[in-house]
Amino acid sequence: MIIELVGIGHTMSVLDNLDKELLKAVADLEAIPKGAFNIRKNGELWGRESSANIEIASKANKAGIVITIKPNTRNESVHIPVILSQAGLYDVVENDFIVGANSNVVIIAGCGIHCGSKESRGHAGLHSFHLEENARVRYIEKHLAIGEGQGKRALNPTTRVKLEEGASLDMELTQLGGVDEALRINEVILEKGAALQMTERVMTEERQSATSKTVISLVGAGAHANMISRSVIRGDSLQTFSALMEALAPCLGHIECDAIIMDRGKNETIPSLKVLHPEAELTHEASIGKIADEQLMKLMSLGLSYEEAVSKIIQSFLK
Repeated sequence: MIIELVGIGHTMSVLDNLDKELLKAVADLEAIPKGAFNIRKNGELWGRESSANIEIASKANKAGIVITIKPNTRNESVHIPVILSQAGLYDVVENDFIVGANSNVVIIAGCGIHCGSKESRGHAGLHSFHLEENARVRYIEKHLAIGEGQGKRALNPTTRVKLEEGASLDMELTQLGGVDEALRINEVILEKGAALQMTERVMTEERQSATSKTVISLVGAGAHANMISRSVIRGDSLQTFSALMEALAPCLGHIECDAIIMDRGKNETIPSLKVLHPEAELTHEASIGKIADEQLMKLMSLGLSYEEAVSKIIQSFLK
């Protein structure tokens, strides 16, 4: 089945089966979503819909959008996926999110790349969030690259966040696989009583590389931040993880990073704490290791093959 979308004054191009496969993987979409959405395909707007409480508008002088969510908006969602298959295209966008006070919404982003040739392709998204007082957001971002082509697939997201007093952000950042090169940068500032839950999951294999750099600044009294990182490094791939959490007020913060290394993979993990107030409490823990033989043997004794057992352990770990 081919989906055709009519919107903003004209008929959009069709989505083929490959497009739909990518949208399903990175944004859990099998049809045009209800409510607000913005779908970008090969560097161009494919379709858009605003709702009564969520407005999506194009930026005037650069590629990107401004999403404005009215105060007190509850139980609504907005989808903003990107799909890319055009050879040689490196798509760059800057998106701004303004979330009104006392809102409670879900934002689903993500980028899917298909590579079918020797030419490289990629996407870089700069997302800037401003959550007003007591706003609550769940933000889900998934990245995936597929295809038999040999061209490099690159995904380089940057996320900058300002949480005003009492605001709360739950971020799920996942790299599902197939990405040859990734650089993720996260910067978060928390004001009084704000809360952050950040969960990052990354899997690499073959000769892929992924670098994650995060800075979390707790500047307001009573702010709370928790960052969890899960990494799986297979083949000859390389992952680098660095996270700085700094406290400038009485607050609580924790960093937890765990990595499974297989084959000839390499990993560097650098959690860092910076306490600038005597009543702040920051902690971290980190572990890097291989899959335990006992886990494999237990699963294989239940009838699973070696590869099935490994897959089961990895899936459980990344959850």
